[in-house]
Amino acid sequence: MASLKEMRNRIESVKSTQKITKALNMVAAAKLKRAQEQAESARPYARKMGAVIANLAAGVSGDGAPKLLAGTGSDKKHLVVVATGDKGLAGGFNTNVIRAAKERINSLISAGKEVRIIAVGRKPRDGLTRLYG
Repeated sequence: MASLKEMRNRIESVKSTQKITKALNMVAAAKLKRAQEQAESARPYARKMGAVIANLAAGVSGDGAPKLLAGTGSDKKHLVVVATGDKGLAGGFNTNVIRAAKERINSLISAGKEVRIIAVGRKPRDGLTRLYG
C-alpha cells in the first residue's frame, strides 16, 4: 500500500492536472465563441456574394456568354468541384460536404450525365476519386 506522503503527492498532482484542464477548456471556449462571432458576421457577405453570382449567371445568355455560366442543364458533361478543409477540428464539415457531393454526383450519373470531379483537399481526393475514378 502507498504511503501517506505518496498519496498526498498523487492528490496534488491530480488537482494540478484539473486546474490545467479547466484553463485549457476556458481558452477553447473563448476561441470557439470568437470563431462563431466571426462566422456570424461574415454571413451577410456570403449571402450578398451568392446573390451577385446568381444575378450574373441569370443575366448571361447568347453565343458570346462564357460556357461555364451559360450551361443549359441539358449538357451531357458536368464538372463537380468539391472543396474541403485539410486541417482538423472541422467537426462534420468535411463529411457533410462529401456526402452532398456524392448525392449530387449520383443524381447526375443516374440522369445519364458524364461527371468529372475536381477534388480540392485531401479528404475528397481520397474518398471521391476512389469511388468515382
